[in-house]
Amino acid sequence: MTRTGEEIQGTGGLLSRDGLPGWLAPVDHVARRVEPGQLSSFLPPEDGGGRQSAVLILFGDGERGPELLLMERSGSLRKHAGQPSFPGGSLDPEDGAPADGGLLRAALREAREETGLDPSGVQLFGVLPRLYIPVSGFVVTPVLGWWRTPTPVGVVDPAETARVFTVPVADLTDPANRVMAVHPRIHDGPAFLVASTLVWGFTAGVIDRILHYAGWERPWDHTRKVTLDIRS
Repeated sequence: MTRTGEEIQGTGGLLSRDGLPGWLAPVDHVARRVEPGQLSSFLPPEDGGGRQSAVLILFGDGERGPELLLMERSGSLRKHAGQPSFPGGSLDPEDGAPADGGLLRAALREAREETGLDPSGVQLFGVLPRLYIPVSGFVVTPVLGWWRTPTPVGVVDPAETARVFTVPVADLTDPANRVMAVHPRIHDGPAFLVASTLVWGFTAGVIDRILHYAGWERPWDHTRKVTLDIRS
């Protein structure tokens, strides 16, 4: 069954698919069709528990073609320290109710606070099913965006963000950059050796599934493994 953003989550009139570049059509298709279990085995608790949050999955058109905006969290944070991620965070009262687009506003607000992104240059075009991060208890809504008018980005608060960077989709799909990350306490997961770092965990899992269902994935060696250095 086709599932629109409105059926997944309230959008408050903030979504538009008008004028998207042709190369984003496969990602738009993923947003319309993908089911929660196709993205992850970690789904929100049935009792409605979990802290509501959102991340911005922002696609831009870079010098080497399509690219994604990512950031590296500060090494001093209590959770997910030093880990590459999408910009994002918890729903705040100022964002409004989830049923009226609050989570979309949260994704844009957090991206502005963490990367200096100008939200006016971003066109939100889709919402993926809500997922769950057990280690932090977050129920995460991935929000898809097109960087229609790119603006300068960078570290706003070093206490939160170590660096902000973009990764060409061509690097993410390159089999030479694909590995499985081995966590000492949880299951192995897909990862990417790109932009002088290892992208793993929730972020890598979502990227992996987008590439797969968008038809961009290239065959890669799932037996290549990198063991994570987890100290806490």
